[in-house]
Amino acid sequence: MDSIVGLEVHVSLNTKTKLFCGCPLNGNESPNSRCCEICIGSPGSKPVVNKKAMDYAIKLCLALNCEVSKELIFSRKIYFYPDMSKNYQITQYEIPIGSNGYLELSNNKKVRIRRIQIEEDPAALIHQSTTVLVDYNRSGTPLCEIVTEPDMQTPEEAKEFLKKLLTIVNYLKIYDNKNCIIKADANVNIKGCERVEIKNINGFKGISDAIKYELERQKKLLKDNQPITEKETRGWDQEKGITEFQRKKEGEADYGYIIDPDLVPIDISQETVEKIKKELPELPQEKSLRYQKEYKIKKEDAEVLANDYELTELLEKAISKKIEPLFAAEWIRREVIRVINYVKKELEETFITKNINDVLKEIQDNKITRQTAQRIMELIVNEDLNVKEYIKKNKLEVVSNTQELEQLCQQVIKENEKAVSEYKSGNEKSFMFLVGQCMRISKGKADPKTINELLKMLIKLPKARP
Repeated sequence: MDSIVGLEVHVSLNTKTKLFCGCPLNGNESPNSRCCEICIGSPGSKPVVNKKAMDYAIKLCLALNCEVSKELIFSRKIYFYPDMSKNYQITQYEIPIGSNGYLELSNNKKVRIRRIQIEEDPAALIHQSTTVLVDYNRSGTPLCEIVTEPDMQTPEEAKEFLKKLLTIVNYLKIYDNKNCIIKADANVNIKGCERVEIKNINGFKGISDAIKYELERQKKLLKDNQPITEKETRGWDQEKGITEFQRKKEGEADYGYIIDPDLVPIDISQETVEKIKKELPELPQEKSLRYQKEYKIKKEDAEVLANDYELTELLEKAISKKIEPLFAAEWIRREVIRVINYVKKELEETFITKNINDVLKEIQDNKITRQTAQRIMELIVNEDLNVKEYIKKNKLEVVSNTQELEQLCQQVIKENEKAVSEYKSGNEKSFMFLVGQCMRISKGKADPKTINELLKMLIKLPKARP
């Protein structure tokens, strides 16, 4: 069955103040402590557009290959809900700030972007046991809504789109992981069913799980000859892992859009667009190509690193600390991702970013082995270690004393005569087994290069020394 998926993604912008007033976005978290007559929509209050939010939106349009509008026009989206005291949301309708863009996925599919628009976030509803309260601190937060065409077919493609979008907004520095949020609505249907909108899904796993569940639900309905014949809106219950019916889907006419009379159109000159274009940073595809050309990093590694902003930050910092780029890239690509996946944490939740360069430097200077470094990596996921002190305190330095290592190799040769005989007959795997035994006995501290050389020298002798 053909499945069709489109996304509407809301990205909050990392400005200091709100979209139409001077209230701070961050600070005092007491309810209703960061709001004014504009935030709460008092009659007679006059909104003024935040120029930084407009510039950020243009940046995003350019990064997503969109055409930028020649003017910024706001409309009122009229609906009645407790989080909108003025009974309308200021958004864009007739002419979005950006249109006709695309974002390319790893399978070379281009997901077309229909429009990018600027709008305000409503207030937050605080649900209590018997009452619902409203906090206007969030009201007026600047958002960019990115609306795609229904070009995706699987939960995995939708998840990748969101990940790539998050990487781009991080590159542009218009988004702050600590204070900003990304929410997505998914439009999903199986061919033969009417479109279903799933509202306010958070997180990459959430978007994947919600779409997967909804596609399976619609397939079952079709199989039972009960296709969905009317558009509907459903909510995603993360705990239950299901979508739940909320209401029949509103049409655009139901919102009664009108041009906002309090906000005059703002010209966006070509000079402004060109100036912002020159300020764009190196984006993922460009960075990947540079890593391959400048540092000789493998294509697969370069692409994985470039498409994760936090990993590129780690790599750039390592290179600035004189860590060899190819070595740093391979280690970050494999070991950092390994331990992060193992503990099921986000990179920013660990101490890796603070301590990894000390680990890399110790390996590069041949002061610890890779085995030892892997164990330390597993610790700095959760602990803020002084790496050098920890190595010294626990006597983890590389054992490179030739006499000591020679005795260790002699012991391994004596205890593994069969493997020695097989190696002499040409079995290289047996030699690697012997190296592994040496590393095991030394608890990973022996210098592997020295171990290799000594084993080969000793095995070539007519008889291992007593």
